[in-house]
Amino acid sequence: MRNYEIMYILKADLDEAGRKEVMDSIHGILLDKGATINDVDVKLGLRELAYPINDEVKGFYVVIKVTADEAALREFARLTKINPNVLRHLVVVDHK
Repeated sequence: MRNYEIMYILKADLDEAGRKEVMDSIHGILLDKGATINDVDVKLGLRELAYPINDEVKGFYVVIKVTADEAALREFARLTKINPNVLRHLVVVDHK
């Protein structure tokens, strides 16, 4: 298991309850596969995108730090790609 930093962007038109529900389901994907979520950061919050993604010009940024294996990350990537509320995601190894 390695440490990773995952950033994902949610659709801006989600209300607070909808955003929390989507975040919980995304985090549940990782937790179900044995990952540990070490930190959740929503400080970036709602921001204008550098370029439109699927005709969206704003997005809600979430950064999480996790300890996970490759299987958990593959499942996370697979399910976030088909989730209509997730505009983009990025997974990087956290070397700290």
